[in-house]
Amino acid sequence: MAERVEPEHEVEELVEEEEVVKRDPEVEARRAAAMSFVRRLGDPILKSSATPVDRFDDQLRSQVSRMAGLMKDAIGVGLAAPQLGISQRLLIYRLGTEAPVIALANPEIEWWSEEVETAEEGCLSIPGVTVDVDRPLHVRVRAKDEHGEDRVVEASGLEARVIQHEVDHLDGVLMLDRCPRDQRKEAMRLLRERERARSEAAA
Repeated sequence: MAERVEPEHEVEELVEEEEVVKRDPEVEARRAAAMSFVRRLGDPILKSSATPVDRFDDQLRSQVSRMAGLMKDAIGVGLAAPQLGISQRLLIYRLGTEAPVIALANPEIEWWSEEVETAEEGCLSIPGVTVDVDRPLHVRVRAKDEHGEDRVVEASGLEARVIQHEVDHLDGVLMLDRCPRDQRKEAMRLLRERERARSEAAA
């Protein structure tokens, strides 16, 4: 899930030259490098159900560490393994620069509140697009951490939203599948325009 930040720092695929100048070049370079690993809308893995994690070993923990580094550099608050082309039911998230990274393997949302909140969401796999998504305000999630230990997370607000967004990725569901139809149409129009502009620039 993409971090919601100030307009001059929003995640964009195509930006005017003067907007790039406003950014820290080193931060921008790290972000571009991280985003090169993220699968984009249209990649089949983003519409597929991921495979359960069955081994909790050094390789998995190394993968969690790599995901955390990429998420930080890409300016995200959450990341699911399928977004990196890995079909595993594994997600990570962090709610602030000083907060710890939380890894959830094989997460199952076992309870959600009837109270629903509508809020804007972004996604690293659909950069530069935000849409309104309705989600339960509170959830309880049962999962395992990267060491294979059982974990129960009771989350509210932003944390609940991020978890639900990333669990959706594990089930092949994107935020565009949950947003209002008019916003989906506008998002697809915007993405087509960007793709056309990118193609013309490369010609």
